[in-house]
Amino acid sequence: MNCQETQRLVMPYIQDELTPEELEGFLEHVEACPDCREELEIYFTVALGLRQLDEGSGSYNIKGEMEASLEESRRQVRMRRLLKISCYAVNTLSGLGLVITFLLQLRIWMIG
Repeated sequence: MNCQETQRLVMPYIQDELTPEELEGFLEHVEACPDCREELEIYFTVALGLRQLDEGSGSYNIKGEMEASLEESRRQVRMRRLLKISCYAVNTLSGLGLVITFLLQLRIWMIG
């Protein structure tokens, strides 16, 4: 993902509207690119400040809020990867089970 694509996704990220694939690419780029991270901090600060004004409450640790948001997003990406790996493992084991069952059945047919 390049800077232009990442900057286009800043507001959808803040509004929690990214697809899992977009989120993964976005996080990878923001963690590696200081310019895009700064852009995210600016937009996040403004969006959170406006939301807190509307609600009449707020936290003065906006940077901490952004870091918490990024950490939660990272957790989501890790969980998605783990789920994907688990699905591959289950599918592989299921296929292997079918092959073994077929070979055992074939052996029974050959003997009988």
